[in-house]
Amino acid sequence: MAAGTVNPFNVSDSEEEAEQRQDGADTERSPSDEAQGHRLVPFSPPAYSEPAALLSSNRTSPSADGIPASAAAVAGIGGGGAETRVSLDAIAAQLLRDQYILTALELHTELLEAGRELPRLRDYFSNPGNFERQSGTPPLNSTLANRAGSISTLDSLDFARYSDDGNRESDERVAECEIPSQERKNYKSSPEIQEPIRPLEKRALHFLVNEYLLKNEYKLTSITFSDENDDQDFELWDDVGLNIPKPPDLLQLYRNCGNSLPLHRDTVDVAVNVDPNDLPGDYFTQEPVQQTEAIQQQEEVIQELEYQISLLNSEKQSLAEQIKKLQRWIVKSCFVCLCRKLSPAFHQALLSFCRMSADSRLGSEVSRIADSEQSVMLMLGRCLPHIVPNVLLAKREELIPLILCTACLHPEPKERDQLLHILFNLIKRPDDEQRQMILTGCVAFARHVGPTRVEAELLPQCWEQINHKYPERRLLVAEACGALAPYLPKEIRSSLVLSMLQQMLAEDKADMVREAVVKSLGIIMGFIDDPDKYSQGFELMLLSLGDPSERVVSATHQVFIPAFAAWCTELGNLQSQLIPSLLTRIEKLLKQGEYGLDEHKLHMYLSALQSLIPSLFAVLLQNAPFTSRAKLQGDVPPIEVTRFPRPVSPLQDVATIVGSREQLAVLLQLYDHQLQHEGTTGWDSLLWVVNQFLPQLIEIVGRINVSSSTCVHEFSRFFWRLCRTIGKIFTNTKVKPQFQEILRLSEENVDASAGNGILTKATVPIYATGVLTCYNQEEDRKLLVGFLEDVMTTLSLSHAPLDSLKASFVELGANPAYHELLLTVLWYGVVHTSALVRCTAARMFELLVKGVNETLVAQRVVPALITLSSDPEISVRISTIPAFGTIMETVTQKELLERVKMQLASFLEDPQYQDQHSLHMEIIKTFGRVGPNAEPRFRDEFVLPHLHKLALCNNQQTVESKRIDIATQLFEAYSALSCCFISEELMVNHFLPGLRCLRTDMEQLSPEHEVILSSMIKECEIKVENKGIGEAQGSISIAASLVGEDAKTKFLSKMGQLTTSGAMLANVFQRKK
Repeated sequence: MAAGTVNPFNVSDSEEEAEQRQDGADTERSPSDEAQGHRLVPFSPPAYSEPAALLSSNRTSPSADGIPASAAAVAGIGGGGAETRVSLDAIAAQLLRDQYILTALELHTELLEAGRELPRLRDYFSNPGNFERQSGTPPLNSTLANRAGSISTLDSLDFARYSDDGNRESDERVAECEIPSQERKNYKSSPEIQEPIRPLEKRALHFLVNEYLLKNEYKLTSITFSDENDDQDFELWDDVGLNIPKPPDLLQLYRNCGNSLPLHRDTVDVAVNVDPNDLPGDYFTQEPVQQTEAIQQQEEVIQELEYQISLLNSEKQSLAEQIKKLQRWIVKSCFVCLCRKLSPAFHQALLSFCRMSADSRLGSEVSRIADSEQSVMLMLGRCLPHIVPNVLLAKREELIPLILCTACLHPEPKERDQLLHILFNLIKRPDDEQRQMILTGCVAFARHVGPTRVEAELLPQCWEQINHKYPERRLLVAEACGALAPYLPKEIRSSLVLSMLQQMLAEDKADMVREAVVKSLGIIMGFIDDPDKYSQGFELMLLSLGDPSERVVSATHQVFIPAFAAWCTELGNLQSQLIPSLLTRIEKLLKQGEYGLDEHKLHMYLSALQSLIPSLFAVLLQNAPFTSRAKLQGDVPPIEVTRFPRPVSPLQDVATIVGSREQLAVLLQLYDHQLQHEGTTGWDSLLWVVNQFLPQLIEIVGRINVSSSTCVHEFSRFFWRLCRTIGKIFTNTKVKPQFQEILRLSEENVDASAGNGILTKATVPIYATGVLTCYNQEEDRKLLVGFLEDVMTTLSLSHAPLDSLKASFVELGANPAYHELLLTVLWYGVVHTSALVRCTAARMFELLVKGVNETLVAQRVVPALITLSSDPEISVRISTIPAFGTIMETVTQKELLERVKMQLASFLEDPQYQDQHSLHMEIIKTFGRVGPNAEPRFRDEFVLPHLHKLALCNNQQTVESKRIDIATQLFEAYSALSCCFISEELMVNHFLPGLRCLRTDMEQLSPEHEVILSSMIKECEIKVENKGIGEAQGSISIAASLVGEDAKTKFLSKMGQLTTSGAMLANVFQRKK
């Protein structure tokens, strides 16, 4: 029994009975039938398959055998030999009976498209009662029906091999077999007759395109693309609506598009060159019927394809309209900064300072502006559920999307102005998150409406709020000016907006508002293109740098200066105007500061120069002879992490300025090669640095007062960043030689006083700490050690002041990494043959002891000082006393303190030092300096008793000048120690007797000071008599407890004169002789 004799429309037939009848039919086939593979194999393409089955062969629907129902039906019909075709209505009835609802729906849809509607299918799908799910046991095929067929897959992208659709492979086999090979070839190879894209296919392609844009750093394009398809969530593949896992990305699909694996297909052996007698009797009678039906089928295919062509033409018109709309949008968007040449990375980093938020759900709603009435309705549906429960609380930002959309689309200007006014006054004091939301909405509004409406509608709202009493509202205005800068006409941007921000910077009292103003000014500088505004920008930079708020100054360095420098680079006046202007102001400041330097202004100008270093280096790279050869090809060595100093802002990163880290790596490789092998010929920007910038800087450094540790530190940090940025080769070949030529440390100049004045200036510490320390290799450390040793030797032998060497030790000593190096330099001085050099080394230990850990003090410092304390030259031994005193003041190890105490005791008690006036002066001065901070036991048992002895000996001094010197130092020492706690025993035995001895000297030298000392002695005696010292108050302060206001006034006035200089005190004593 042939398959075609089975009655598929008998409602009483079950699936089991059908299968049994099918099996019986198979067994009844003759051997001659089996020899005809196209009759036995259900996948053989019949010559007269239905058009719906032909054109929808790649659309699967679940069936019990994994074969599309329509294909199976057609195959069954084909097996019936010469019997008449089964009608479409019969096929529809069978599909509905077997619950192949999706397949029936596809058939209904395709018949509708072809204009051949079936009443059975129309009535079935128009009746909603057929689709009401009854409670209880689900239908038998519900699990199969839950799996969508190819209507929800991407057939056109050949995703079949990645799909989890179990019916995919078999469906495609049926599809291939249902179309004759030549027709299938023509159909698939002709782009004009391809099917139109389906909605789910379109959503999947949108997802993959957006994913491709994000992966390849087309972020702005991705944002625009997502805005135009706001009905889709591009972060979630499931939102596409397919029942397959996410396919590979577009790149992978492209690479595999020509390498599709061949699908496994069932094959059958057929016979060729057979005897006609072996063919079935009705073989030749079937051919004319089959050909006629094939022709009819082809005509139906042609009609269907013509219909598809009409659909494609209508879609083409729709796409053309969308293209025109996109072109208009691009014209609106591309007016921004067309005349500027900022790198995309720098541009993006600059705009990152606009405080907007699109990461949250609400931020996403705000950033998408509706462009039609339908979009408005959709947006209202999304936002209203969030508005209703929150509008009465502190959630008014939920209203922002509604206000903006309405303001964008409303036809009445007056109403739009009212809505924008509501937007800016929506929240009384908007917090940070609320301001970001409003700014995000303002930017979306500006993108949507264009620059003309931004100027006419948004800017007036900002102007109204510029003097608002709440700083949060003024802050919103300041941030809005920066955020809207890319969307404003260039004339307004460089005039009105710039003036608004300048006024707020000069007048606003809130630090956070001025900080936002400076950031917005930086963004303005990234878009401004009027060269006449350069001078105004320079004045704004100086005004921002001079702001009293550290927040404002920090924002100036992070945003404004890099953006202003980028503009100056495009104008070509970074090297010709901006940097020279700052250098000129520094020089003028130094000339005016001969009697008192304004260190704050110096720091301001120098910090601005420091922030310009990355931009200057970028200019060198971008204007070099090799710039045209800088191509991103092959493997480029990565940039070392420590190659550049850490930038304070992304805008100060050289990689951001030049475009990318890869581009910078290529330029650096060519830069180093150029300096090493080809020189600087024709490299004008670099020659300016070598011939003008560096000499002027070195000249400025030579004018700085070396005693100003702040100035020395500032210039040291500047040169350090300059050398680290410009590179080691440039530093070694261009910077160091210029300093060495100035300093002239050759041996023939050691004894000459002329020409060595520069060694006493700040040039020495700045060169040592700013240039020689910028690289830390072994050869660099050796060069630094040699330089310090030469300076110490030269200054000592020339009897020059040691201030420059001391400044170098103080600056280097602040970094523990250089303690070992400095100790190496000092040991060189300890073993030097000249006593002058050994004296200098001894005095340098005093500066180093405070910052060195106690282990190094015990192992390196104390042994060196002990060696020097036994030096044959008395001057060397005296030079060690301040360092010993500093150790007593800072070290806590008892053994170490005992060694130092023994050494100081030997100076005081050894008979050979009894007449050493210089030694006694140094000891008293050291006691007065370290006594208040030293260990109490050392002060009580050593300092006070020996001061008493020295005061007693000074009464017997016959040389007047020496007596005056000792009295001066004793007076200062006792004044400092009077603030310390002194026990009653020490007060009676040492402190009071020492004061009385000093008063004896004062009676003869200065009767006025004798009054002060008498008051101090009387107060101490009262304390002793009352036995309240140390018990009632815990400490005494003699200098603060004088008797009588007149005595106190005299004491303070005289101390103001006497403590400033020992020589002045001596002169006072001489005048009162």
